[in-house]
Amino acid sequence: MATEHCPIFVLMEIVTDKQATARGAGIYIHIPFCKQACVYCNFHFSTSLKYKKDVLLAIEKEIEMQREYLQGAPVETVYFGGGTPSLLSADEINHLFDVILKYHPVSELKECTLEANPDDLDKQYLKSLCGTAINRLSIGVQSFREEDLLYMKRAHNAQQADYAIKAAQDAGFTNLSIDLIYGTPGLTDAVWKHNLDKISELGIPHFSSYALTVEDKTALSAAIRNKKASPVDPAQAAGQFEILMQQAAEMGYEHYEISNLALPGMYAVHNTNYWRGNHYLGIGPSAHSFNGTSRRWNVSNNAVYAKSILQEHTLPYEEEQLTRIEHLNEYIMTSLRTMWGCDLDKIAHEWDNTTATIIEKSSHPFQEKKWLTEDNKKLILTDKGKLFADKIAAELFISETAK
Repeated sequence: MATEHCPIFVLMEIVTDKQATARGAGIYIHIPFCKQACVYCNFHFSTSLKYKKDVLLAIEKEIEMQREYLQGAPVETVYFGGGTPSLLSADEINHLFDVILKYHPVSELKECTLEANPDDLDKQYLKSLCGTAINRLSIGVQSFREEDLLYMKRAHNAQQADYAIKAAQDAGFTNLSIDLIYGTPGLTDAVWKHNLDKISELGIPHFSSYALTVEDKTALSAAIRNKKASPVDPAQAAGQFEILMQQAAEMGYEHYEISNLALPGMYAVHNTNYWRGNHYLGIGPSAHSFNGTSRRWNVSNNAVYAKSILQEHTLPYEEEQLTRIEHLNEYIMTSLRTMWGCDLDKIAHEWDNTTATIIEKSSHPFQEKKWLTEDNKKLILTDKGKLFADKIAAELFISETAK
């Protein structure tokens, strides 16, 4: 469908399984602004642009202040998330990327993603993005069904979702991902199948799919509690997840992570590196960072974040040091969610043989239920097991006093 290609696409590289194991680092930039609040969202954002200028200046300064965090590791990915990063102009994106170039080694950059809302992706904006480092778009479609979008209070409509994808392809963006939500009240299995059909019909190489979840302190939680919105049915969500797995396989998509599916070789590099345990630096309010031994997270308050950096010259974060067991359990949790599975040989090498043996034995009940398989010393979830991923991971966790 694309009629031309953005020059910056020389940066794009199809990722193979072998490349997914590389130890490159990632940088995540959190843009904490949205046009309006989606009822289900519990990420940090503000619908007021009052502090936008100060926050962007603080983000720029934090990129400099955090220049040693990745210890010189080559940056393979940059990810603009949020919030709604597509509220940034191309000039603002370019400026932030120039600051990254100044303080972090990005010569091995493979992927630069911008999360975008469909209503922001008109032809003029897409053309301007072709003059930036962005070579991948993650479009927050959520549904091609109007009723779902109204229930979720999305800023776009179904027609805009369809238009945004086609316009992005026409502008030269071939490395696209969209988000889809299932389990929405009123979403029938037939309409859910139609949503999935649209992915193949539009030639989208990657998509992320999530069950609608009612998080505490969200507008959706309050609306359901006050009987102003229909409640979510877990049985409906489970059934539609099973439809997702079956139909995606029939369309040729690999279910490479529980919530992420892609055509062969088109995995998201940034997120795959995260699931592989690679290091990443989070910049902006509420952003998280991980360096292999500790995890830190910035304050979730735009005004406090900007003041701390611009006026007090202090990074506003909390931090926890991970014990070896906590690090191991994180590896179990994230690796088990992927099609590559939890590698017992890796655990034996990086922790010890006894630990690997304990985990392998703990997996036997799940193998008997056919929720897990063991292939070449890797524990891999079956389709049925994916419905119980959190429970299985928790049972495989090692306690600090287990050995």
